Amino acid sequence: VKHVADFYGLSWDQVKLIDRVHLEVTLGPIDLAGVEVVIMDEFALHKGHRYATVVAEPSTKRVLWVGRGRSREEIRPFFELLGDDGCRQLKAVGMDMNSAYAMEVRQHCPQAAIVYDLFHVVAKYGREVIDRVRVDEANRLRKDKRARRIVKSARWLLLRNRSNLNRPEDRVRLKELLRANRHLMTVYVLRDDLKHLWDYRYPGAAERFWKSWYSRAIRSRIPALKRFARLLKGYVHGILAHCRWPLSTSLIEGMNNKIKVIKRMAYGFRDDAYFFLKIRAAFPGIPR
Repeated sequence: VKHVADFYGLSWDQVKLIDRVHLEVTLGPIDLAGVEVVIMDEFALHKGHRYATVVAEPSTKRVLWVGRGRSREEIRPFFELLGDDGCRQLKAVGMDMNSAYAMEVRQHCPQAAIVYDLFHVVAKYGREVIDRVRVDEANRLRKDKRARRIVKSARWLLLRNRSNLNRPEDRVRLKELLRANRHLMTVYVLRDDLKHLWDYRYPGAAERFWKSWYSRAIRSRIPALKRFARLLKGYVHGILAHCRWPLSTSLIEGMNNKIKVIKRMAYGFRDDAYFFLKIRAAFPGIPR
């Protein structure tokens, strides 16, 4: 906007208004006809825990709607845009473990399957289980300074996937760490096992695997792991729904990275509506 304004000798506000009107005319009203499956996720709008929600159609990779906030009231306009007929034809919604998203879907589209994403569940496990156990073990080893230092410095080693450890010394270090600490070994192995739950395509087999995993977690006697397992039990229906609807928010994670670039190039946006038009223009989708 600044460069065009300088080139043509116009004010910044004039060029921005021209661009905004052009986007509104080119993009037109949001077309939600025939949408049956969507994925939704949040992204940081501004600093200070201010967020927006983006809803996309995975089959066409098209951004359908962007709105400020992530609460039930703030995402409700999307379902109002869908209308009664659109809500009835929605079959599945992929999301993270955001209760506001789930409750709003259940209210407007009770027939739609809620599908929880692997990435977010595993990330939550890393924060609430692996990090917690690592800190607890470091505190327990307070008198053994060398062992405590090794455990405290192993955060990223424990959070990364084993397949992403490219350096031989990292693999050796991880192996020695897990061999020396039973609790860290337990939560690390159960994290890798939990990921396999998303590999199943038959609900019965997936449910049997879940019950086995849950039993092992409860018997572990590790408070953070037991607490997480009980929490996850309330979301298991959305995890097992992945058997029928193999949805992932990885598409939106990629979109969020591009959104960050758009925001950074503009040094931020003061006008949300203009920013959201830019996002829709960046992800027009592919024909069905």
